[in-house]
Amino acid sequence: MPNIKSAVKRVKTIEKRRALNASQKSALRTAVKAADQAVVATDVEAAKAALNTATKKLDKAVTKGLIHKNAAARKKSRLAKKLNALSAQA
Repeated sequence: MPNIKSAVKRVKTIEKRRALNASQKSALRTAVKAADQAVVATDVEAAKAALNTATKKLDKAVTKGLIHKNAAARKKSRLAKKLNALSAQA
């Protein structure tokens, strides 16, 4: 535990940020997983809605600095690719 007042404050803010980042990252993973599962379930409408939600969360995560922009682009691309393949089948 730090002795200096500013360092004590810093520890508090870091802990808050860590908790917030973990929460947002978890929600992001859940959204991406939901989009994946909707594609596997071959439900085109649900998959489109889930992809839209996942895309928003990915973009938000990039602006917040949670994930790298290329990682978000890669995930969005892969999800869109799966959805397009599903739409082509239907």
